[in-house]
Amino acid sequence: MTSKIKVDNINKVSDDTNIIKKCGTTTTIGSGASNPIVVDGSAITLGRCGGTVALASGASQTGFGRTGTVDWQTGSIKTATFTAANGEGYFANTSGGAFTMNLPAGSAGAIVSVVDYTNTFQTNALTVSANGSEKISGSTVDAILATEGQSVTLVYVDGTQGWVTTADSTENIEGSDFINVSVSGGTNSISTAPCGNYKLATFTGPGDFTVNSISTSTPANNIVDYLVVAAGGGGAGNKYNSTAGAGAGAGGLRASSTTYTNGGPSSPLTPTSGPTAVAGITLTAQTYPIVVGGGGAGGVVKPNGSPPSNGSNGNNSSALGITSTGGGFGMLGNSSTPCSSAAGNGGSGGGNGGPTGPSNPGGGSGNTPPVSPPQGNNGGGAMAPSPSNSGAAGGGGALAVGTNGGPGGGAGGVGAGFPTVAVGTKGQNCGSNYYFAGGGGGSKYTPSPGAGAGAGGLGGGAAGASGNVLAVNATDNQGGGGATPGGSCTPTDFRGGGNGGSGIVIIRYKFQ
Repeated sequence: MTSKIKVDNINKVSDDTNIIKKCGTTTTIGSGASNPIVVDGSAITLGRCGGTVALASGASQTGFGRTGTVDWQTGSIKTATFTAANGEGYFANTSGGAFTMNLPAGSAGAIVSVVDYTNTFQTNALTVSANGSEKISGSTVDAILATEGQSVTLVYVDGTQGWVTTADSTENIEGSDFINVSVSGGTNSISTAPCGNYKLATFTGPGDFTVNSISTSTPANNIVDYLVVAAGGGGAGNKYNSTAGAGAGAGGLRASSTTYTNGGPSSPLTPTSGPTAVAGITLTAQTYPIVVGGGGAGGVVKPNGSPPSNGSNGNNSSALGITSTGGGFGMLGNSSTPCSSAAGNGGSGGGNGGPTGPSNPGGGSGNTPPVSPPQGNNGGGAMAPSPSNSGAAGGGGALAVGTNGGPGGGAGGVGAGFPTVAVGTKGQNCGSNYYFAGGGGGSKYTPSPGAGAGAGGLGGGAAGASGNVLAVNATDNQGGGGATPGGSCTPTDFRGGGNGGSGIVIIRYKFQ
């Protein structure tokens, strides 16, 4: 049989005061000012007024609520979208890309903290999203943490304000009046020195333009301007005692009407108002792939003394749903016999290098495939009837056709100028024009008599050559057409054509 001791009270011997006292549903342990524990059916009180409750070393507590602090999750660094829990703090690593922290369902006193673990919020922002229709600082718009090294503590107050910032190492978070963007890939960059209220994202190679968050202002600032330039075509090769070859066409150039200005007109291709003006593009929060075309290869010398080849077309560039077509190749000089082959079609057409004749179709066609406004122009036509000492045509450019061949080589068509650009190491230039998509110049068989080779079109087009001079490559990241070497009876060597210049993509957006 189990032994039992049944008592209601236990008293001290010295003064007969209670040590344990049972009264109804309440049990009190201790007496007087030393009552440390009171236990009853609905509540347990630890400590006395003015006293303290201490946990033993190594002990843990649960169920006591928050006191304005969080438990930092040092063993779980966040690198992708996650849902936060009440009472926890997180280290967010956005070095690999932007992501979202979803807040838990709000209850009065709930608390969440987050900190920029790798100091990369300024490049890849952290989005903070409330649960359902709950609010952050009184707004249902997601909040953006986009400042380097930022750390924030949020406390849920009520349905009116929702989550409120109680601590911020930089500034209170709220919906942004401007888009927040980042770029990736190679030498691509966002300008650090703005022109007015705008910045430029410049792509000199393939990459991504990521909109981390959109503008929440009214009206919203989610419209961006663009300049998309494809690569120029390659110039034709040449050989001794051969008719001169033609310059290549520039890459197609497409731009919005207000590109790279602080509110005024700029694009020389389109009007700035009215039904034919080209508007900017409204963006959403997503990643936009950017393609920057490589220049077309110049014509090469074939084996066994065969005539060298035509050049190759340039490659397309694309961004934000806009595609510009690579420039057409330059056609090699053939002989005094009219040839049936044509120069390359493309954003701008390549020049024609064969002599005039009924079966010679002339220069390559620009604006192929057609867009409105046109992305480029035709290449120049065939040279004079006699190939001896005469010149080949120039390739088309963004604003003008290539010049026909004649006594000298034809000039490449001129490109288009824009007053604000950021190109590679050239940095930003707020005001002075910078040109893109000039055609390549046509070459000349010998340097005399008469005129020389054709000039390259303003905007990266390479100049043609004459006599024993080698071909010149077009300038990279301007979309210019390549040129061709000169030709003469001696020395009896073979010369390759010049390469086209690679393209470029520039996106202008408002940041303040």
